[in-house]
Amino acid sequence: MTSTIQTPMMKINLAKEFSEIPGPRQKNEGPNSGEEFLERILQPAYDAAVAEGVQLFIDLDGTEGYATSFLESAFGSLARIYGPDAVLKRLEFKSDEEPYLIDEIKIYISEASAK
Repeated sequence: MTSTIQTPMMKINLAKEFSEIPGPRQKNEGPNSGEEFLERILQPAYDAAVAEGVQLFIDLDGTEGYATSFLESAFGSLARIYGPDAVLKRLEFKSDEEPYLIDEIKIYISEASAK
Protein backbone atom coordinates (compact mmCIF):
# COMPACT_ATOMS: atom_id res chain seq x y z
CA MET A 1 0.00 0.00 0.00
CA THR A 2 1.42 3.36 -0.98
CA SER A 3 0.41 6.64 0.51
CA THR A 4 0.97 10.09 -0.81
CA ILE A 5 1.73 12.91 1.54
CA GLN A 6 0.23 16.16 0.44
CA THR A 7 1.75 19.43 1.54
CA PRO A 8 -0.80 21.63 3.27
CA MET A 9 -1.48 24.75 1.26
CA MET A 10 -3.55 27.85 0.87
CA LYS A 11 -5.04 28.60 -2.54
CA ILE A 12 -5.77 31.65 -4.66
CA ASN A 13 -7.83 31.31 -7.82
CA LEU A 14 -6.95 34.59 -9.48
CA ALA A 15 -9.94 34.67 -11.85
CA LYS A 16 -12.48 33.91 -9.12
CA GLU A 17 -10.97 35.86 -6.23
CA PHE A 18 -9.64 38.88 -8.11
CA SER A 19 -10.63 39.35 -11.76
CA GLU A 20 -11.15 37.47 -15.01
CA ILE A 21 -9.59 40.51 -16.71
CA PRO A 22 -6.30 41.36 -14.97
CA GLY A 23 -5.24 44.90 -15.73
CA PRO A 24 -2.07 47.01 -15.90
CA ARG A 25 0.89 47.40 -13.55
CA GLN A 26 -0.32 50.12 -11.17
CA LYS A 27 -3.66 51.20 -9.74
CA ASN A 28 -3.37 54.66 -11.34
CA GLU A 29 -3.15 53.01 -14.78
CA GLY A 30 -6.51 51.27 -14.61
CA PRO A 31 -8.66 48.70 -12.82
CA ASN A 32 -7.55 45.25 -11.64
CA SER A 33 -3.87 46.15 -11.55
CA GLY A 34 -0.99 43.98 -10.41
CA GLU A 35 -0.42 46.47 -7.60
CA GLU A 36 -4.04 46.06 -6.40
CA PHE A 37 -3.79 42.25 -6.59
CA LEU A 38 -0.57 42.37 -4.56
CA GLU A 39 -2.02 44.62 -1.86
CA ARG A 40 -5.51 43.17 -1.60
CA ILE A 41 -4.94 39.43 -2.12
CA LEU A 42 -1.41 38.19 -2.78
CA GLN A 43 0.55 39.77 0.08
CA PRO A 44 -2.07 39.02 2.78
CA ALA A 45 -2.32 35.41 1.55
CA TYR A 46 1.49 35.12 1.45
CA ASP A 47 1.74 36.44 5.01
CA ALA A 48 -0.92 33.96 6.16
CA ALA A 49 0.81 31.06 4.39
CA VAL A 50 4.11 31.96 6.07
CA ALA A 51 2.42 32.25 9.46
CA GLU A 52 0.78 28.85 9.02
CA GLY A 53 3.87 27.24 7.48
CA VAL A 54 2.09 26.15 4.30
CA GLN A 55 2.53 26.61 0.55
CA LEU A 56 0.54 29.24 -1.35
CA PHE A 57 -0.93 27.72 -4.51
CA ILE A 58 -1.93 30.18 -7.23
CA ASP A 59 -4.28 29.10 -10.03
CA LEU A 60 -3.74 31.38 -13.03
CA ASP A 61 -6.40 29.79 -15.28
CA GLY A 62 -9.74 31.33 -16.15
CA THR A 63 -8.66 34.84 -17.10
CA GLU A 64 -8.58 36.56 -20.46
CA GLY A 65 -4.80 36.71 -20.24
CA TYR A 66 -2.12 38.64 -18.41
CA ALA A 67 -0.04 41.66 -19.27
CA THR A 68 3.59 41.10 -18.37
CA SER A 69 3.40 44.34 -16.39
CA PHE A 70 0.64 42.87 -14.19
CA LEU A 71 2.66 39.73 -13.45
CA GLU A 72 5.89 41.60 -12.77
CA SER A 73 4.15 44.14 -10.58
CA ALA A 74 2.41 41.52 -8.44
CA PHE A 75 5.01 38.77 -8.17
CA GLY A 76 8.16 40.83 -8.69
CA SER A 77 7.01 43.26 -6.01
CA LEU A 78 6.29 40.40 -3.62
CA ALA A 79 9.86 39.20 -4.17
CA ARG A 80 11.22 42.72 -3.62
CA ILE A 81 9.46 42.76 -0.24
CA TYR A 82 10.36 39.27 1.01
CA GLY A 83 13.29 38.22 -1.17
CA PRO A 84 13.24 36.04 -4.28
CA ASP A 85 14.36 32.82 -2.57
CA ALA A 86 11.69 32.99 0.13
CA VAL A 87 8.95 33.72 -2.41
CA LEU A 88 10.02 30.96 -4.81
CA LYS A 89 10.02 28.43 -1.96
CA ARG A 90 6.54 29.42 -0.76
CA LEU A 91 4.60 29.80 -4.04
CA GLU A 92 3.29 27.10 -6.36
CA PHE A 93 1.52 27.83 -9.62
CA LYS A 94 -0.99 26.20 -11.95
CA SER A 95 -1.61 27.34 -15.51
CA ASP A 96 -3.03 24.67 -17.79
CA GLU A 97 -4.21 27.31 -20.27
CA GLU A 98 -0.88 29.15 -20.60
CA PRO A 99 1.85 27.00 -18.96
CA TYR A 100 4.64 29.35 -20.07
CA LEU A 101 3.33 31.93 -17.58
CA ILE A 102 4.77 29.92 -14.70
CA ASP A 103 8.31 30.25 -16.05
CA GLU A 104 7.76 33.96 -16.77
CA ILE A 105 6.59 34.60 -13.21
CA LYS A 106 9.53 32.67 -11.77
CA ILE A 107 11.88 34.85 -13.82
CA TYR A 108 10.22 38.04 -12.52
CA ILE A 109 10.60 36.71 -8.98
CA SER A 110 14.21 35.60 -9.47
CA GLU A 111 15.26 38.89 -11.03
CA ALA A 112 13.63 41.02 -8.33
CA SER A 113 15.97 42.65 -5.84
CA ALA A 114 14.86 42.63 -2.22
CA LYS A 115 14.50 46.02 -0.55
